[in-house]
Amino acid sequence: MKAPQIRTAIALMTATLLCGCGGEHFQSVLHPASPEAGEISRLWWFMLAVCGTVFVIVIALLIVAIGRRGNRKPQAPGGDAKFVLIGGMLIPGIILFVLLIYSISAKVVLTGDERNLTIQVIGHQWWWEVRYPNQDIVIANEIYIPVGEPVRLQLKSADVIHSFWVPNLHGKMDMLPEHINTFWIRADKPGVYRGQCAEFCGAQHAWMAFEVVALSTNDFQQWVSERRKLAVEQVASAERKFSHEVYMRVGCGQCHAIKGTSAVAQIGPDLTHFGSRRTIGAGLMTNNTETLTRWILAPQKMKPGNLMPHTKLTDEELQELVAYLTSLK
Repeated sequence: MKAPQIRTAIALMTATLLCGCGGEHFQSVLHPASPEAGEISRLWWFMLAVCGTVFVIVIALLIVAIGRRGNRKPQAPGGDAKFVLIGGMLIPGIILFVLLIYSISAKVVLTGDERNLTIQVIGHQWWWEVRYPNQDIVIANEIYIPVGEPVRLQLKSADVIHSFWVPNLHGKMDMLPEHINTFWIRADKPGVYRGQCAEFCGAQHAWMAFEVVALSTNDFQQWVSERRKLAVEQVASAERKFSHEVYMRVGCGQCHAIKGTSAVAQIGPDLTHFGSRRTIGAGLMTNNTETLTRWILAPQKMKPGNLMPHTKLTDEELQELVAYLTSLK
């Protein structure tokens, strides 16, 4: 390899490594926000240290072997059998055993009881349905939890196999069709933690994200109280009534429910409090008037393959629809 090629390769590797040094660590197992995630993080660092040490030793031995190759006298077949036995079987076996014991001893199992908050999470291609059965709340792509309390998640899939993963809070758990897996998470400090489907589930798997929002106990209770209210009651007026008529006329109500209205379909995400959502398209983009307009006009362009069809709206219908949805808070 020529010198310019070597410099280019080094520059590319350096740039790649630097990419992982920035950001707010909103999706990283190395920045835990719970004891369980902390155990996983420590396990990762321990395995990195062990494997890194082994790598350095192997490379050092390789360099020594290459340097001595020309001066070494021929040996009879089988002369290195003892070295191979110790270095290739005994030592690796001991290392793997140590890693196994350390992995088993990691305390990553979290449990609670019937008094803890229960949340049902259903994976769809490619979004997340989130239900609070005891609070009668249905949202999408966001999970709100109280800080410091174990939360029971009942996970299942509506179509293909998905995998629930919030690196800052815990490990992964598969979501299967017609089967419920119970999983517990906890956040020890307030914040927003990004989650991701960790099982390839189709074309938009990479854009099947969600957010776990950890709130203080008082803030969480306030959030529950607000979500129990009907958003349409807060915007009841002749103008908003007309906007809802547009919503139903252009076909939105055939897939999306808005609690307290005639829109009761459950094919797509529930839009009862859509105006309060942080993102659109399961973490695809920030929820604001501009992005919502782009999403309504060309959902297949924004997220190809999703079930929402292209819409043909007049400028007036689009304006009314965007205003109506953003008012549902």
